[in-house]
Amino acid sequence: EAADKGVKEFSGGMRRRLDLATSMILAPQVLFLDEPTTGLDPRGRNEVWEAVRSLVADGTTVLLTTQYMDEADKLADRIAVIERGRTIADDTPAALKQQIGGDQIEVVVTEPADLGTAAGAVARVAGAEPVTDEENRRVSAPVTDRVSALTEVVRTLQEERVAVEDIGLRRPTLDEVFLRLTGHRAEEPEGPDGPEGQGRSEGPEETEKQGAAA
Repeated sequence: EAADKGVKEFSGGMRRRLDLATSMILAPQVLFLDEPTTGLDPRGRNEVWEAVRSLVADGTTVLLTTQYMDEADKLADRIAVIERGRTIADDTPAALKQQIGGDQIEVVVTEPADLGTAAGAVARVAGAEPVTDEENRRVSAPVTDRVSALTEVVRTLQEERVAVEDIGLRRPTLDEVFLRLTGHRAEEPEGPDGPEGQGRSEGPEETEKQGAAA
């Protein structure tokens, strides 16, 4: 439906897609992308991700800046975290996550009054002081023996008659890495803003370097 429209009539999202298409069509040896998925819907973001992966597979080196942590995690071979103009970390996604520990057990209780009991159970199993999120009724702590830790916490909470909304094991996320490194979460870009569809938010950026050698 856009075939007969002039570019000046495109929406912000369409202009962003056109920018990306013209930058990628020649498959350059090195490609710089500055927050390429800002203003795109989830389908558009996935299309950009696939295009980046395809370029890298064919030998293009891509340096991409983003404030979406999931985007960095899915695309990057190596990540540099930048805050206030300075690089404060530079490593692979797995190595950055390892900085804040391995597996974590996480318990979400049904009643806020049970947070203390859940924290005590998690602390005994983990052998460390758990992190308690009162607003979300969540208790979490790093563990080494995944299966036995989960089994023991479940057994203890059942004995204490603590109603649990959710319980499980998970790996650290890049959001948590960013929070640990900077003291705050990354500020995600706003939606399309104005005719260019390039709404931006101020704050530290995460720069990710993807790719095969040029």
